[in-house]
Amino acid sequence: MVEGSMTQGAGQDPVERTATLRDFRVPPYARVPVQGHAGEPPAPPADPTLHLGTRPAAYPEPVAFPEPPAGPKAPSYPEAPAYPEAAARPEPAAYAEAPVRPEPVAYPEPPVPGAPAGAAHPLAAASAAAPVAASAHPGADGFPDDFPDGYTPTERDLPVIQRGDTLQVPVAPAAAPAPVPTGDGPGPLYVVGDVHGYLDELVAALRAQGLVDENGGWAAGNARLWFLGDFTDRGPDGIGVIDLVMRLSAEAAAAGGYCKALMGNHELLLIGAKRFGDTPVNSGAGTATFQAAWLLNGGQKHDMDRLQDVHLQWMSRLDAVVREDDHLLLHSDTTAYLEYGQTIEDVNDTVHEVLTRNDADEVWDLFRKFTKRFAFRDEGGPQAVQELLGTYGGSRIVHGHSPIPYLLGQVGTEDGEEESRPVVDGPHVYADGLAIAMDGGVTMAGKLLVVQLPLGD
Repeated sequence: MVEGSMTQGAGQDPVERTATLRDFRVPPYARVPVQGHAGEPPAPPADPTLHLGTRPAAYPEPVAFPEPPAGPKAPSYPEAPAYPEAAARPEPAAYAEAPVRPEPVAYPEPPVPGAPAGAAHPLAAASAAAPVAASAHPGADGFPDDFPDGYTPTERDLPVIQRGDTLQVPVAPAAAPAPVPTGDGPGPLYVVGDVHGYLDELVAALRAQGLVDENGGWAAGNARLWFLGDFTDRGPDGIGVIDLVMRLSAEAAAAGGYCKALMGNHELLLIGAKRFGDTPVNSGAGTATFQAAWLLNGGQKHDMDRLQDVHLQWMSRLDAVVREDDHLLLHSDTTAYLEYGQTIEDVNDTVHEVLTRNDADEVWDLFRKFTKRFAFRDEGGPQAVQELLGTYGGSRIVHGHSPIPYLLGQVGTEDGEEESRPVVDGPHVYADGLAIAMDGGVTMAGKLLVVQLPLGD
């Protein structure tokens, strides 16, 4: 049973705008197949007889002669003229055989220090395993092979830890079987952590769980999928991520399941940057602007250039908190939600009203409060979780926002530098088992998490 959730799903033509904040449609363009689908059938050749060869010219009709008169003996007539035989086609000239290319000389591989005699060189094995060319992933939105113009990795706030210069051998993860439908009741429940524009990693993680097929289309039947927010910023294709989620929402609804999303602080930040730009706001510590904050938190010019009204409307109508199967789902690990209502419905309505009023200072205050973190981590963490659960229901909180490496102490501060890749094997259960963190730190070379609930811990 979902409490306080909104309608996110199937779009129908024509688009109909209503005053109801929770009723919206997915635009037709968001339902087109992702790159990699079969294209249109090839056009027929201009001349359909080309592949049949050329028909020779017809011989002329023979001359008709009159019938002989009746009598003792019919007169004789000359024979019809004989036509010459067609000239024989000359045999084609024989061409010289192409010279045989000599076999290349095989040079021995240099020995690997410490390797046993006769062992294969590791680079040779890696070369044999690596594909010739990487194909575009199913969710790509027309990107070139390199990063788009205006893409800048984050240099402030969250650190970006390089993956290193070692040989990378791409391995396509095997797709898991699609979730088994559970009859007439709700299907299995899945949650997705922060994506931050990493479309390739998202498609791979969804496919590994059997939620999408090799073309990026919904393959999970009546399964339920919740995104915990933060689709854009820091990564190369935030708008592509939003387009994919919107399309999956329509496809899942048509299959008897659903794909829905919560509002993260980066959705509020992108909305504010688009609406208010450089308008000064009272930040509580002086004057700030949404535009400056967006850039400092990994805002990408390419996302802003492709941001359309349909994306802004979709983000503005996302809920902030929801309860599913005794799990309380929200984006941020903060108790600030309590300031916006004592029920799930009240919180979501209040957030939508703030965005509808379109006051820069009010939206900034909402963004600032949803950016707070670590309320469940320290000694008072279990008590903070219990306060939220006692107010909104549920037995466990599932959240994103704070990367698991931070919660585990693998990364010191957001402005610090790290030389090693954080190790993230899966969700982090903490606060006396009452909280599940789902942000695997994909922006710092961690892992984009997609898991089924309840966890098997």
